[in-house]
Amino acid sequence: MSKFKLIFLPFTLLFFLSSCVSNKDLIYLQFDEIDQSKVNNDYQLTFKPDDLLQIIISSKDLKASIPFNLPVFASSASSGSAQGVPKLQSYLIDGNGMVEFPVLGRLKLGGLTRIEAIELIKYKLYPKYLKDPIVNILITNFKVTVIGDVKQPKVFQIDNERVTIFDAIGMAGDLNISGLRENVTLVREELGKKTKYSFDLRSNKIMTSPVYYLQQNDVIYIQQNNAKIQDAAYTRNTGLFISLASVLISLITIITR
Repeated sequence: MSKFKLIFLPFTLLFFLSSCVSNKDLIYLQFDEIDQSKVNNDYQLTFKPDDLLQIIISSKDLKASIPFNLPVFASSASSGSAQGVPKLQSYLIDGNGMVEFPVLGRLKLGGLTRIEAIELIKYKLYPKYLKDPIVNILITNFKVTVIGDVKQPKVFQIDNERVTIFDAIGMAGDLNISGLRENVTLVREELGKKTKYSFDLRSNKIMTSPVYYLQQNDVIYIQQNNAKIQDAAYTRNTGLFISLASVLISLITIITR
């Protein structure tokens, strides 16, 4: 074997050993039993401060429903007239969990589920204002963020409020092969504070975890595994390695003459 090959053999072996990824590091939901008694199949999202809600009120008496559905128009600065197709008003939940709603005034919707909020508004409407109120509520600014070692890291606007951690990973195009599945981090705002969760996507226990169903503004971070980090370090130091190898080759050539 030539002197050149002998010098570079340790570097080559080190690179391949550090880049090796075991199959057990890649498979989701591969171990731990699921405690079915802890699986929440009836999960309901709870409204929080800064949620933007679209609240639609309807009934058989369309005229009586109009005051509860304020339209929003785009206006022209030059003419002062309304332009475009009107959209329904959205209502921001303030820091105290309150919204200002037409006719009914201040309503405390923060901390309620969708069903609870609908029942509260129906109670306020019937029978004083509407005999047969129909209430629909939609969060218009529901989003989750997936960053780190995934194929498409980005902020995702969500129409469906029942979203799981695997839904978000699927929207991000799945983890890269170098993504660390055993130590995923989720950051969530709870009671005005940031809470950090760590969990293992390889374990079935994720399905009974408080992070399985996502909440508004959740941030999911996927770390790189050690092989990817070391590979990045090798890439950054390639020039240095080449220079050192050249010096070593020159020294060995001089010594062995």
